[in-house]
Amino acid sequence: MAISLKLNGQTHNVEAEPGTPLLWVIRDELKLTGTKFGCGVASCGACTVHLNGEPVRSCQTYIEDIEDAEITTIEVMDQDKVGAAVQQAWLELDVVQCGYCQSGQIMSAVGLLRENAKPTAEEVDEYMYGNACRCATYQRIRDGVLRASEILEA
Repeated sequence: MAISLKLNGQTHNVEAEPGTPLLWVIRDELKLTGTKFGCGVASCGACTVHLNGEPVRSCQTYIEDIEDAEITTIEVMDQDKVGAAVQQAWLELDVVQCGYCQSGQIMSAVGLLRENAKPTAEEVDEYMYGNACRCATYQRIRDGVLRASEILEA
């Protein structure tokens, strides 16, 4: 099936079978590899992208359900005020260990901060709960979200 996608501000026409996850269109067809495959069942968050500004798991978001939606990936998060603050906080606090899950962590953190600009540590933990980190850097991720909130407040 032919579908038109608005991804990172640009329109792309792609061919994909119905039932194809957005993740594979992003990675295989459009060659944007910042969005990662983690589990394939929407449990780990590595594949998180924004769909109309909301974080979604792209491994379980099907191509036929997203026509005319605005999709944003990690590749352009530095151009977003909240995304840039999260990335700055990640660098300041050396959040990343192996880095595999970090694009999904950042996309979720941006979603949280857009929804709640001044979250508590508990609110960060609750919101980020579905994002798995194999290196268990959860404390640093929490601190990074809280630091990004401070950066945005300044």
